Amino acid sequence: MKDDNQVIDPNRRAVLGAGAALGATLVAPGVFLHAVAGTPRTEPVSDAVRWGLLVDTSKCADGCTACVEACEHENGLDLQHRPEEEREEKWATQRAAWIRKVKVQDNHTGRVTNLPLMCQHCEHPPCVDVCPTGASFKRADGIVMVDRHLCIGCRYCMMACPYKARSFIHEDVAAQLTRVPRGKGCVESCNLCVHRRDHGEDSTACVDACAEQGHGALLFGDLNDPESPLRQKLRELPTRQLREDLALNTGVRYADI
Repeated sequence: MKDDNQVIDPNRRAVLGAGAALGATLVAPGVFLHAVAGTPRTEPVSDAVRWGLLVDTSKCADGCTACVEACEHENGLDLQHRPEEEREEKWATQRAAWIRKVKVQDNHTGRVTNLPLMCQHCEHPPCVDVCPTGASFKRADGIVMVDRHLCIGCRYCMMACPYKARSFIHEDVAAQLTRVPRGKGCVESCNLCVHRRDHGEDSTACVDACAEQGHGALLFGDLNDPESPLRQKLRELPTRQLREDLALNTGVRYADI
C-alpha cells in the first residue's frame, strides 16, 4: 500500500527532473520521449485563430530539401527504415512523407516552378467529408488532422484528397516519437506541427529550416489576424490556392505560380 506521507529523497527528485528534461530519451523499445519547448495550452482551441502557410515559390531553391528533412526529423519520419524484404522502388512509393518537393511546369511558357506540397488544411476538407469514423477532422483553428485511434485504414481520405497529401503506414512502426504517435494501418499527413501549436510556439519545423538556409520561402501565421506578418505578406504578393476550382479555401497559399 502506498504511504501518502512518504518523504521523497531530494536527490532522487533531482535525478527524475533531469531525466524528464532530456530532449530525447528512450522510454520503451523504439519509442523516444521528446521534450517540447513552451508551456502547454490550458484554453480550448478557438476559431479566433486560423493557422496558415505562405509558400513563395520564387524563393524555393531547386534541389533544396531542407523543409522535407526538417519535417521528417520533427515528426519522427526519419526513424523509418526500409524492411529488408522490401524492394527499394516499392519502399519509395510506400514510405510516409508529409511534405514533398514537386516541380510544376506551365504548359504555355514551359516555365518550371519548384514548390513544397503538403496537406493544404482546407476550410472544407474533402478528407473529413468522406471519413466514416470521424478520424479525419478539422480543429477549430483550421488544422486538419487524423485521430489514429479512430482510423480504420480504409483510405477513403487519401482518395478524396486532391493534393495526394496523405500517407498510409504499411509497415510496423519500430521507432517513433511520443509527441507524434504513429501506427501501422493508419493514415497521416502534415498537421502544421500541432504539438508546437499546443505549446505556444509560433513557427513550424519546415519554416525554421527554410529560414536557416537563407531562402525564406515559407511563412507561417494566423490567417484571421489582419496585422499578422502572414496577412501583411498576403496583401503584398499576388497569391493563389492549388485547385482553386474546388473552392476548398485552403490554409496554404502559393505566390509566383
